[in-house]
Amino acid sequence: MENVSAADTGWVLVSTALVMLMTPGLAFFYSGLVDRKSVLNTLLMSFAALGIVTLSWTVVGYSLAFADGSVWIGGLDYIFLGRVGVEALDGGSIPHLLFFAFQLMFAVITPALISGAVVGRMKFSAFMVFTAAWNLVVYAPLCHWVWGGGFLAQDGALDFAGGTVVHVSAGVSALVAAWMLGPRSRRGVASSSPHNIPFVLLGASLLWFGWFGFNAGSSLAADAIAVNALVTTHLAAATAMVTWLLLERVRGGRPSVVGAALGSVVGLVAITPAAGFVTAGGALAIGALGSVAAFVTLKFLEHAGLDDALDVFACHGVGGIAGSVLTGVFATTTVNPSGADGLLYGAPEQMIPQVTSVIAAALLAACGTFAILKVLELTIGIRVAPTNERALDQSEHEESAYDYDAEPLLGEVLLKAGHISSQELREGLIEQQTRSPGTRLGEQFLRKGLITTEELNEALATLKAA
Repeated sequence: MENVSAADTGWVLVSTALVMLMTPGLAFFYSGLVDRKSVLNTLLMSFAALGIVTLSWTVVGYSLAFADGSVWIGGLDYIFLGRVGVEALDGGSIPHLLFFAFQLMFAVITPALISGAVVGRMKFSAFMVFTAAWNLVVYAPLCHWVWGGGFLAQDGALDFAGGTVVHVSAGVSALVAAWMLGPRSRRGVASSSPHNIPFVLLGASLLWFGWFGFNAGSSLAADAIAVNALVTTHLAAATAMVTWLLLERVRGGRPSVVGAALGSVVGLVAITPAAGFVTAGGALAIGALGSVAAFVTLKFLEHAGLDDALDVFACHGVGGIAGSVLTGVFATTTVNPSGADGLLYGAPEQMIPQVTSVIAAALLAACGTFAILKVLELTIGIRVAPTNERALDQSEHEESAYDYDAEPLLGEVLLKAGHISSQELREGLIEQQTRSPGTRLGEQFLRKGLITTEELNEALATLKAA
């Protein structure tokens, strides 16, 4: 294995594992933001991508992205990993097979990002077919255009770790998918607010941790550029989080945990294309500006009637667009001699390939997503029945994340029906959580004679129908 560096190989091995961890992290992040009756469906949409995309990427996706071909698409030299071995990657210091694995983890998380726009109403089977098709129709060609020697790479577009390839493509695809599916039915939904904020923060923390591998690993070496990418990644995420919290306060609200999580993720998205090309000062500016752009877009879309359920376009699409364009402003060859100088360093012409890459990525993502979903709509269908939206985990997977009669929701149903008082509900919840954590709430009320068996059964039936 001539020319293979042990240090570089070790770092990219670790980075590959870190990026893999981001997909379960995304699953927790998204699942905490949805209602309790679609949490398992949301988790599985992300987690299943580890299986579906791994197969499609191994069979042909990697070859279409990175094998020699035209400026539009790669060839077929690497199908089924043919000619992909442990020898050093051409011009690099890590095994070719490791580069495949590292890029695989990027391919996995990208369609998983799109799921946030369609949760609560898309058929799981349709989303799995969409994931496999999108990986080949949209992601692989775009990856070739930017990183595989395609026309955007030849045009001089800078994308260190996936601002256009991952985030612009996923964000625009999410917007198109949300439009084609239509809004969620609100009937029977207990709440549209996040059902588990600790899950949101856990997911955001795992994403932040994994993003060090995502960005710093994209140097493909244990070198100074990797160090710079790690530091700029952290600085942008921190700046974006603080900016988001300040924006919440300026608008008259209070700083929120969900806001902190969203802000940090937006900062991570925005710095992704620039991490290995900009200074610390540039990272601070990109984090702040990306956060403002995403925040304004999110608030606008809340009133636009388009149901992007978990704000994928605002966070990933707009964050990726902002980061890609700002890379053309703040990039400097003093950080990365292999990059280019940007607007602030005397090269305003770098803005042209940056904007061109954003437009190209958006057009490919929009057209590809529309075509795939239209075919699925005309064949197997893409949306669950309205009645199934009320309990998506049960209708799609025959599983439930929670034991509903042990939840405060049961008490709310009994209270609304006039079977118990507010004081009795509070006392029951306190007793369940402190003195009798294994006791079901309904059993407590039965034992105390506050309700009858018939009243309990009616309340449970109401809860399950909601």
